[in-house]
Order: sequence, then structure tokens, then C-alpha cells
Amino acid sequence: MNREMLMLVDAISREKNVERDVVFGAVELALAQATKKLYEGEVDIRVAIDRDTGEYETFRRWLVVPDSAGLQNPDAEELLMDARDRVADVEEGEYIEESVESLPIGRIGAMAAKQVILQKIRDAEREMLLNDFMSRGEKIFVGTVKRMDKGDIIVESGRVEGRLRRSEMIPKENLRNGDRVRAMIMEVDLTLRGAPIILSRSAPEFMIELFRQEVPEIEQGLLEIKSCARDPGSRAKIAVVSHDKRVDPIGTCVGVRGSRVNAVTTELAGERVDIVLWSEDPAQFVIGALAPANVQSIVVDEEKHAMDVVVDEENLAISIGKGGQNVRLASDLTGWKINIMDAAESAQKHADETQAIRELFMSKLDVDQEVADILIEEGFTSLEEVAYVPLQEMLEIESFDEDTVNELRSRAKDALLTMEIVREENVEEVSQNLRDLPGLTVEMVAKLADNGIHTRDELADLAVDELTEITGQDEEEAKALILKAREHWFAGQE
Repeated sequence: MNREMLMLVDAISREKNVERDVVFGAVELALAQATKKLYEGEVDIRVAIDRDTGEYETFRRWLVVPDSAGLQNPDAEELLMDARDRVADVEEGEYIEESVESLPIGRIGAMAAKQVILQKIRDAEREMLLNDFMSRGEKIFVGTVKRMDKGDIIVESGRVEGRLRRSEMIPKENLRNGDRVRAMIMEVDLTLRGAPIILSRSAPEFMIELFRQEVPEIEQGLLEIKSCARDPGSRAKIAVVSHDKRVDPIGTCVGVRGSRVNAVTTELAGERVDIVLWSEDPAQFVIGALAPANVQSIVVDEEKHAMDVVVDEENLAISIGKGGQNVRLASDLTGWKINIMDAAESAQKHADETQAIRELFMSKLDVDQEVADILIEEGFTSLEEVAYVPLQEMLEIESFDEDTVNELRSRAKDALLTMEIVREENVEEVSQNLRDLPGLTVEMVAKLADNGIHTRDELADLAVDELTEITGQDEEEAKALILKAREHWFAGQE
């Protein structure tokens, strides 16, 4: 019988073109599964086949777990102290084994054994095909639509399959069986049966790779695509930069008579592409990203990573775009929060901010409006600046003598100290339940405390725009944090 097993293993190995060890592993698994049926409970069985003689042994084994953890499965686990009574030097995470009677090959259900063996063979073949495919280093998967699977599309390339989820398709794109498809390889998930390669046609990376294939200068290193933002199937923006002064980045990506950009647009169901010149200067980059709108002025807020962009009335609608599309894509492309406003709105915001600073100086420094306005005119916007800018800079203010400057600096430092004490007291009032909320930093806790938010419920009651105003987060982060804070409201309802 052992000789017959070796012949069978060799035959399957040659027929399926897989390693003998893989076939032996499948036989061992089949024997182990059959042996388990002789026991009650979830026992752990291991079978070891000698690769040379075909002889095999069967073992029942127990996983050694910490004494403090307790037994989750007594049929297949052993506490460390009990395990050491049997094997003195055994450690946590190791196994202790006991030899048991082996089942004769003839007593195993032939169909069950065959199914296990064939499944292992199929898995091995699938892994070999997948490894061969991935070894090519291709980023774009090219294949044909094979079938639909719960709303996803299964795309076949040779004998390898990829899964294009509905959420990763281009909206309104109608793909049918037999259609040729190109998509970006996003990840490989070996736990998925049948189609382990996850694909996307809506990811920004797909557009970048399409341009890489259409524009040889990118592969040559003469051009670089720095970022990409897409509204799949509708409109997109890419930011490009040239590493060779002789190469026009925008014209090169557009191609002769638009040939290169049109090839990308055709592949992406007519998605229009704006090609933007990337700049190290964030303000200049944002101006380019908002094209075709003309920008009058920009105010950059480094702390909030935001920009107030002023445009005239004629350009207001263009800069925002239909449904806010243009400004949203520009924001995604640049990584900056962009606030579009006309001149009147900008003037009103500036006036409001100036009044807030004026009131801060008058209140905390105990000065009149005239002194506060002098500080504002000289460019001071915070108590920290009054307290800690170089002394010489303040002495250069014509309206102030040295005694006035020293007094203002002293008052500013005292005010900051008092505010910090109050802040610490406010933070101490914040509940531990709120402090422990995942995603909440110490700085954010302090900002929430400054605005009277001390409990998880108070955070959960906030609107998204209220939270972004307090913490400076973007809308998606604020929304996720609020939903996290509300989770305990719904716990146990299902």
C-alpha cells in the first residue's frame, strides 16, 4: 500500500506539474481529516508521511497556552503548567504530541480524500500561476470580462482572474461578457477564492499609470506626475513637473493634436483631464489647479493647511465648478483645503478676523483700541508674537517707547500663562471616556475643552462643520470621529 501511495503521488505530481511535497501535504491533510472523525470535539491531528518509504505516523497534538489565558478549546489546548508535567522544557506557542493509531489508506473515504487532494492541487496550481503573473511586475491588468459575481466583474487574463468591484468601476460604464478591460492592480488577496487580484478603474493610480504608458518621457524620468485627483468618468486633474528644461510638461502630456491625453480619456469613458503644472510654492500650485478660473489673491493659513482664494464675480462659478467639482478636485490634487470667495466675502472675513484680534489684544493686554490697532497694523496677530518676537522688532515701532514695549511683552506673557492654566483645568474636566476615543490626539482634546466639549456625548452631538471649525480637520476625518463617538449609542441594539 505504501508503494502504491508513492506511485500515486508521483503520478499526480507529474500530471498536475506541482511539487511532490504539495501532493504529500494534501494526502496528509486528507488522512488527518478522516482521523478527526473518530474523535469527539475539535481535536488537532497531524499526519507525517515519509517521503522516501511512504510510511506514515499519526499524532494528536495540543497547543500550549499561557496559564492566565485559560483553555478556549480543551480538546486541542493545554495549559503551560500541565504541559510541563509531560514535557519539561516546552514553551508557550509550541505543541505537545501523542502518537495515535493511524488509519489505513483503504479505510479513508475515497471521495473525501480525492477531493482534499485535488483541492490542494488546485490551490497550488493557482498560487503558481499567480506568482508567475505577479513576477512580471505589471501594474495594469489586461483581460476580458468573464462573468458577474455579486455585482463584481471577474476579469480573466490567461488563467489568472482579477476582481473589479462595483465601487471601483467607472460610473455609468456598461461592461459585458467578452469585453476587453484594463484596470489597475491594487492588491492581491489570497484569501479570496477564484479571483485574488483586486482591480480598480476609478483609482487615481490607474490614470497615472495610463499616462505613464502613453508618455515615454515619464518612463525616461524627464517628466513626473506628482499627484492626481479624479471624479471617475467625469473629470480629473493631474499635476506634472519637468526635470528637463527642454521638455514642456503640459504639452508633452497632451501630445500632438491631443493624441496622448485623448487616448487616456477614451480608456476612461470620456473622463476630461486638466493637466496642471506642479509647483513647490503651494499658492502657485493652487492657482494652477483651479484653472480655468483666474485668481485675484490668496491668503495661506499654514496652521489649518487651508487657503482663502479670492476670485471676481465672473470667475466664481468657474472656480467652484458644477456641484463644487472644480474646487474639490483642486483640493484633492494639492492637499490643501481651498475656500473660494469673492472680494466682498474676503473683505468681510478680513474685517471679522481683524476685529477678533483687536478684541483679544484689548482684553488680554488691557489696552485701548488705538494700541491694539497699532499692533495689528504692524502685523501682530497673536499674543505669542507680542510676547516672543525679538525685542528689537518691537522697538522699531515708532508709536511705542521702550517702556511701553516691555510692558506689552510682560502683559502678553502673563496672559499666555493664565490662559494655559485655564486650558489645563479645562482638559482635566474632560472625561476619560472622551480621552480614550480612538483618533483623538492630546492637542484635539485641548481644543475641544476650550470649546466646552468635555464628554463623548457632547462630541457626538456636534455637526461636522462645527468639529472642523474647532479642530481644523478635513470633513471626512471629522465625520469619522463623530461617528466613532456615536457608536455607543447604537451598541446592543442589533
